[in-house]
Amino acid sequence: MRRDVSSMYNKVTLGELQRITPTLRWKHLLDRIFHEDFSEDEEVVLLATDYMQKVSELIRSTPSRILHNYMLWRITVVLSEHLSTPFREAIHELSREMEGTEKPLELARVCLSQANKHFGMALGALFVREHFSSTSKAKVQQLVEDIKHILDQRLDELDWMDDETRRAARDKLQYMMVMIGYPDFLLQPDSIDSEYEFEVDEKTYFRNILNSIRFSIKVSVKRIRQEVDKSAWLLPPQALNAYYLPNKNQMVFPAGILQPTLYDPEFPQSLNYGGIGTIIGHELTHGYDDWGGQYDRHGNLVHWWTEASYSKFLKKAQCIVDLYDNFTVYNQRVNGKHTLGENIADMGGLKLAYYAYQKWVREHGPEHPLHRLKYTHDQLFFIAFAQNWCIKRRSQSIYLQVLTDKHAPEHYRVLGSVSQFEEFGRVFHCPKDSPMNPAHKCSVW
Repeated sequence: MRRDVSSMYNKVTLGELQRITPTLRWKHLLDRIFHEDFSEDEEVVLLATDYMQKVSELIRSTPSRILHNYMLWRITVVLSEHLSTPFREAIHELSREMEGTEKPLELARVCLSQANKHFGMALGALFVREHFSSTSKAKVQQLVEDIKHILDQRLDELDWMDDETRRAARDKLQYMMVMIGYPDFLLQPDSIDSEYEFEVDEKTYFRNILNSIRFSIKVSVKRIRQEVDKSAWLLPPQALNAYYLPNKNQMVFPAGILQPTLYDPEFPQSLNYGGIGTIIGHELTHGYDDWGGQYDRHGNLVHWWTEASYSKFLKKAQCIVDLYDNFTVYNQRVNGKHTLGENIADMGGLKLAYYAYQKWVREHGPEHPLHRLKYTHDQLFFIAFAQNWCIKRRSQSIYLQVLTDKHAPEHYRVLGSVSQFEEFGRVFHCPKDSPMNPAHKCSVW
């Protein structure tokens, strides 16, 4: 149900919200947070209506003492990592049970982590000066354009998509915003300073944390009547991550992910397309998966598919659900429906990047074999893709991931994607109808 955004996205007035959840004094609460006098006709978006109704009932039936203790516990658990050793040790015990973490972080790493969390853009300015050039930014931009070009071509090859939906999909691709490396204001020291207008004292660490949190809330509250800034970055440039926002139709690739082993301007292109190229293709495909595909080219929650195309899309997607439902780890079955969006993006991203690499080879000629390596560059492409998801997890972490994460365990992200791609079986000479080259393959994009 939670994969269907339209079923969750409910616009109601403040008065209606009060009637749905009568125990919570919404107007009083919001007036105090936002320093406004809200009308009962003010519209808000209510997600998970049944959940909120149950919360309201739980608050009504729970003694005040327990509610007060719970609220104090929520404050304590969030701030305990910034307190003294006994607090940090207690949190570590919880982490050890849930994720298998054996040792707490060294204090130096804690300090670096918190500096990164609370002063991310300031650290990012130092990072991009040292580790990301304008030349790299231009090359990655070209790589993105190559992969977008392949998706544009693929739209004409999809037998399940009709012309009306194809035109809308192409419009969405043309309107998609791509942000690479870092926001331009990082090159202007005065602009960076304005991001951190709160008091910092080298002798009051805990107060610094509270000041940072208070300032962040203040900035968020001020945005209530402002137009959404579609150029805003949700991650600092040193983040080893990338994302697609369906409500902005925006892809972001921070400088931190545009580093070896995912990308290096001096790498063979087989490694760059297999590394960062498949990540770019992954985020691009998110615009057309079961979640992102519910938003139009402007990021509005609008059903832009024809019923015929959407029905065929769902049948194609069901094949992927069934495939991942058959994967198990530690006697836990992967939830194919819950992980569907990421699995579609993995499979689509792999194909787009591979065909984009073939386009590059046609335009620039074959790459020279790497010295002392037996692998072809087509094979190195897939090896680079697999290396993207090379990770070591403890059993508790994997168990928690299968229960709660929208991503499948990493080794299944690799096996599930390559086994469904005809070119992988051809490149590695996998026998027909073998586990890595099944006769029937799932394919959406």
